[in-house]
Amino acid sequence: MKRAVVRFYAELNDFVPPAKRYRDIEVLFHVGPAVRDLIESEGIPHTEVDLVLVNGESAPFTRVVEDRDRISVYPVFESFDIAPLSLVRPEPLRHPRFLLDVHLGRLAAYLRMAGFDAAYADDAGDAALARTSAAEERILLTRDRGLLKRAAVTRGYYVRETAPFAQLREVVARFDLRRLLAPFTRCLACNGELRDVTAVGVAERVPAEVLARHTEFRECPACARVYWKGSHYERMQALLAQL
Repeated sequence: MKRAVVRFYAELNDFVPPAKRYRDIEVLFHVGPAVRDLIESEGIPHTEVDLVLVNGESAPFTRVVEDRDRISVYPVFESFDIAPLSLVRPEPLRHPRFLLDVHLGRLAAYLRMAGFDAAYADDAGDAALARTSAAEERILLTRDRGLLKRAAVTRGYYVRETAPFAQLREVVARFDLRRLLAPFTRCLACNGELRDVTAVGVAERVPAEVLARHTEFRECPACARVYWKGSHYERMQALLAQL
């Protein structure tokens, strides 16, 4: 019987049973698994991993585990760039775009409110989500670990929080999005990019009392929804101020 030791660092321990957290874990095997298979067998989606060291050297997910290997697995590093060292993560996206699973509809709306491209469909299955994430280079956000373990998913994140606004805070912090905030530039309903429009252009689509009080409007070319700075706008401004 062959043996290897694996250890998970920082928040990756959220995924493993309490008895295995913050300690060396002995793994027994006859045929060496790939590093990725070993990591996911312990409950950790590969999308959560930023760096793997095997015997002190950076290794890809495809590296086959050998007898007496020591494997150290690290989560995403927020404070410095390890791109030259990491062999497991894809090239970072210059302009992050997201895809959310069926359970994160409120988070999708909050991300759109903050100005981020957040695709969402309440009837999309796991296979379709994985394909879309890969084809459109979108970061898949989910609370389903199994979905993130699909081979097609290269960019993804397991959302820890359960309350929608707390989830927004978490995602903004995790992907360092504060510098990219562009509030009220996307349609909350369909994710389309909003454009300025005159009062004349929306006169038939908004109540007369709104036209009497407002002169600035935006519309979504995709679904024709119209937005103005009413009470909802003020409430959303207050929420965004908390970021």
